[in-house]
Amino acid sequence: MSLEAHGLDWRAGGRLILDQVSLQVPPGELMGLLGPNGSGKSSLLRLFAGLVRPARGEVLLDGAPLARRSRRDVARRIALVEQHATTDTDISVLESVRLGRTPHRSAISGWSVNDQRAVDSALDQVGLADKSARRWHTLSGGERQRVQIARALAQQPSELLLDEPTNHLDIQHQLELLELVRRLPLTCVMAIHDLNLAAMFCDTLAVLDSGRLVAFGAPEEVLTPALIERVYGVRALVSRSTRHRRPHVQYLPLTPSSLDQEPPCEPST
Repeated sequence: MSLEAHGLDWRAGGRLILDQVSLQVPPGELMGLLGPNGSGKSSLLRLFAGLVRPARGEVLLDGAPLARRSRRDVARRIALVEQHATTDTDISVLESVRLGRTPHRSAISGWSVNDQRAVDSALDQVGLADKSARRWHTLSGGERQRVQIARALAQQPSELLLDEPTNHLDIQHQLELLELVRRLPLTCVMAIHDLNLAAMFCDTLAVLDSGRLVAFGAPEEVLTPALIERVYGVRALVSRSTRHRRPHVQYLPLTPSSLDQEPPCEPST
């Protein structure tokens, strides 16, 4: 059953950030979480991770309230990769990924064979096994994101939450990272801004607007010109490739001009 939200309200600074959000994350799929800045995407991820509790409603994990589970138990099941990855400590890639084993170890337990296997597997999955000795401050933005994902994978979660993992990455690294996430045999929820990348890589999409869930479904069902204009305030054309049947969003100018003509459709591929 994986993760479910039932009637979630969340407030911060006296403002209602999430308003009666209910949805079920499809098990084993990559779900994209869309919406403008301030729509509540990061807040919903933190509620799913059990880092904060809702003002109203509840999060369920496998049908049971998340609030009744211990922090250690939740961390063994759910891993969150937050948006800004930084540290003042000059640690190595290996040392950073080893931190992912914390939920599985007690204060007096030694480093086990299972711990090492989990770390080695995580480094292999993100393609950093040969860079485990590198120092954090020598890594590129894309490499730092992969380290963060490796640390999450070392937790051996069944649910992985990612808060805008492609931010500040160039196009190549965005594609590489999303290909990596899509291959993971986990239930994933990913907040993402780019509608075309969301359409390319996500199995389902959930759209938040001013804290409310306004759309949920397959990319071709959700990404319509009417929804894009209503949620983002921009006009767009939505076409579909005959190769992969995924929608492609083409934005139109905001103000009338010589460019404000319906562009010719690109050939389907």
